[in-house]
Amino acid sequence: MKTVVFDLDGTLADTSADLISAANFCFDSLGYPKLLDCKEDAGVAMRGGRAMLELGCQKIGLNDEQFIHQQYPILLNAYSKSLDKHTEFFPHALDSIRQLQLLGVNSAICTNKPSALAEELMVRLGARHLFQELIGSDTLSSKKPDPAPFIAAVTGSGGLVEQSLMVGDTSTDFDTAKAVGVPIIMVDFGFAGFDFSASKPDAILKSFLDLPEIVIGLLNA
Repeated sequence: MKTVVFDLDGTLADTSADLISAANFCFDSLGYPKLLDCKEDAGVAMRGGRAMLELGCQKIGLNDEQFIHQQYPILLNAYSKSLDKHTEFFPHALDSIRQLQLLGVNSAICTNKPSALAEELMVRLGARHLFQELIGSDTLSSKKPDPAPFIAAVTGSGGLVEQSLMVGDTSTDFDTAKAVGVPIIMVDFGFAGFDFSASKPDAILKSFLDLPEIVIGLLNA
């Protein structure tokens, strides 16, 4: 079975505003409300909670790894309370996944978001049933760019690794695909997450309308 493995944040859905809100909750306790900006810092949000905490610390001149360690679970708790307040799928994402199903291609998610949060988000957005497997940062003992989570996503969805590919938005996703030895499609939706000039993906996706054709072309090559 052919399989497409998707990253979640910044690839399938724009989760940046809800993530940044959770990070700002942490800095509010220090007297810095709304420290991170939903538009300016969206690309950092796509790299996860610790990246947002690190950026906030840089902005206020705080060099304290212990603060980041202490605040990370607080950030996750705040995020869990408003997972889908602003989050929405990118245009045509779900339609393209349904089209892939009609073409005999399964879909799975491999994310570095904690699995419980990723599962709950997909349920709240009404799309969990479209993905045969979901692997989060804590599903296994390793996470992306280690190849094991990707392989688990493929096999868990009934697919074969040699007939799979990755769709992502950051260097972590690029490195994951290269570690496994499968094609990588990088999305180009405006977030400053991946430098296309430094590494060349197998395809660049500017609209999910184009995804089925690109996937079939790469998997049949």
